[in-house]
Amino acid sequence: MSATSDASSSLYAAAQKVYAREVSGRFDRLRVSAACALLGLFYGLPWLQWDGHQAILFDLPARKFHIFGLMFFPQDFFFLTWLLIIAAVSLFFFTALAGRLWCGYACPQTVWTSAFLAIERWCEGNRLQRMKLDRAPWRARKLVRKGGKQALWILFAAYTGLSFVGYFTAIRELVPGLFAASLGGWEYFWIAFYGFATYGNAGYMREQVCKYMCPYARFQSAMFDRNTLIISYDAERGEPRGPRSRNVDPRERGLGDCVDCTVCVQVCPTGIDIRKGLQLECIACAACIDACDDVMHRMNYPKGLIRYATQNSMDGIKTRILRPRTIIYSGLLLALIVGFGIALAQRQLVALDVMRDRNSMYRQLDDGRIENVYTVRIINKDTAAHTLHLIVQGPAGASLDSDRPEYVVAGGEIMSIPVRVRAPRAAVSGSVEVQIVARSTTGGELQSSAVARFIAPAS
Repeated sequence: MSATSDASSSLYAAAQKVYAREVSGRFDRLRVSAACALLGLFYGLPWLQWDGHQAILFDLPARKFHIFGLMFFPQDFFFLTWLLIIAAVSLFFFTALAGRLWCGYACPQTVWTSAFLAIERWCEGNRLQRMKLDRAPWRARKLVRKGGKQALWILFAAYTGLSFVGYFTAIRELVPGLFAASLGGWEYFWIAFYGFATYGNAGYMREQVCKYMCPYARFQSAMFDRNTLIISYDAERGEPRGPRSRNVDPRERGLGDCVDCTVCVQVCPTGIDIRKGLQLECIACAACIDACDDVMHRMNYPKGLIRYATQNSMDGIKTRILRPRTIIYSGLLLALIVGFGIALAQRQLVALDVMRDRNSMYRQLDDGRIENVYTVRIINKDTAAHTLHLIVQGPAGASLDSDRPEYVVAGGEIMSIPVRVRAPRAAVSGSVEVQIVARSTTGGELQSSAVARFIAPAS
């Protein structure tokens, strides 16, 4: 019984908190710059105005999506699908080329965790001070520091949730509505939900998300090969490791360059030892490179004991950047981007939907002509208004009748128009196709068309 209990304890042991040590260096500066840029974009874009509208706004109730002066409707959903495919292929390409760059520098989990860690360090101090504070009894000093950190975390997470909802509800209306307590229930829910998710993931779960929740860590190895750039420890140069003073020649003592200081482990945000080789928990943040380079500099050893390298280069084999998988990924990515640009440039600014009147299949007029009734829905996807008139193309002698000769459709407006299409009895029989066309009256080639069925008596 005790053996079983011990086995269960070892299998389900609680995760130990990782106290990542502060590090400085070129990769740290790059990470901080990337985090500041990405956080700046996330919090700043909702406030950016473009042609009198919020630059990026996904207005779900109105089913309109504003992106830097472009307006999209649910009918343009395939553009979003296209973008997601581009993002997936980009991830495959950059992973095959340089490992987990996304995880180390641009993943939201990494970016927000770094922000929460910065707040924690500001409130509680460096690594040793944080460890000592956690072990200390709950007294006034600990309450003040922990309470201050929690307050700042909650405020930061709440503003993150507010900014997220600001992409779906105009933020210049959202913020006053929040303080006036006049928002809808769903808006309050999503602010609280996204804020709580940010608080939990970045404040507490941290590396556990990368280790156990993120699927990318599980399938990344399928995109790696011996020419993929990864963070590597040069075991041939570093082993056997061991402590020594700076004035000792390691070769005389039979030691490698690794002084076994474990700083590379202390700075790792996921708590792994890179000297054990590539591990799925490694997010390629390069903190261990900065830490090791600093130690090598102080020991007057060459830098690069831990570095970005490929398995081939570590074995003295030339690295091949151009290889089948990178050629295929890059070619596919280029084709997708070019195709997306062409499709976006050729997107129809006016879309047309035609629906038959279901109350009657057809009607025969006194003059012998056959009449069908339709509802034409004009969708103006442009931000500017367009003046359009409707015509019909189909059987000889067909004509279209509506209540006005032309229609002014405002930018982003969806206008429904009842129309009647008439055709001579001799020109139609059974079911035939007709094409209803909306054409601009202001010149140019702006027009859209839709095909409908015209029903007439069989001959």
